[in-house]
Amino acid sequence: MLVDRPGAKARFLILGSASPELLRQSSESLTGRVAYHDLEGLALDEVGLAERDVLWERGGFPRSFLAVSDEASAEWRRGFVRTFLERDIPQLGVQIPSATLSRFWRMLAHYHGQLWNGAELARAFGVAASTVRRYLDVLSGALVVRQLPPWHENLAKRQVKSPKVYVADSGLLHTLLGLETRADLDSHPKIGASWEGFVLHEVATRLGARPGESFFWATHAGAELDLLVVRGRRRLGFEVKRTTAPSTTRSMHSAIESLGLERLDVVHAGDHTFALTERIRAVSFARLFEDVEPLA
Repeated sequence: MLVDRPGAKARFLILGSASPELLRQSSESLTGRVAYHDLEGLALDEVGLAERDVLWERGGFPRSFLAVSDEASAEWRRGFVRTFLERDIPQLGVQIPSATLSRFWRMLAHYHGQLWNGAELARAFGVAASTVRRYLDVLSGALVVRQLPPWHENLAKRQVKSPKVYVADSGLLHTLLGLETRADLDSHPKIGASWEGFVLHEVATRLGARPGESFFWATHAGAELDLLVVRGRRRLGFEVKRTTAPSTTRSMHSAIESLGLERLDVVHAGDHTFALTERIRAVSFARLFEDVEPLA
């Protein structure tokens, strides 16, 4: 009613902690009169490259990132997970027991960076595949899980059509995996997947990728690309390698030729950016702001 007042010059900022799909009333009552802005946690360009490891380990929630110690940060994240499941989710009208959703979320953390396999998770829970898909959609709608959709087009190759799933905040991922210190993270088998998810999100943020412009690509023959960003006729590809000496692979060349990429950047943990081939660069994550330009 306030928005529709004749001659009203006021603008209203409506805060929410869930996607429009989960908050049906906003999309129904304000259709055509509202613009959405996704406000995520702290990003690398806000905290500085010198703090990249802290941001990765603790995540982007301000109270977690700014905590006085790793122990205080881990304690805040444990409290967040419990409060989110026991209070926030029920307030969104979701009628799933918090213990069930907690078990699913923690299990999903072990699939971080992998293809969604609803049948496997359904067997583990002893429920139908449609039920675990609903759990996934609830956590995605509450903005704590991110689904990266597959890119597929008319190619002479069988392409993967299931999304990849990521816990949206790296700090929450580490809490769900029971990792409280850097030593815990360094010795855990999911360290590569954790770093990959963190870097991919920061690359997409640096590019200024809009919703619906980020994908991954994979074929059943084994070719794959961690991140494909499509804007208009531009196609940029990104691979993430937690190594200081990246090299090219057959999969990279296949992605360039099959997708018609403008270029492919291999983001790595070393200190230098250099060319690998004419259209493939090795880009140092430490030089992300210098060597990767935002999309026009």
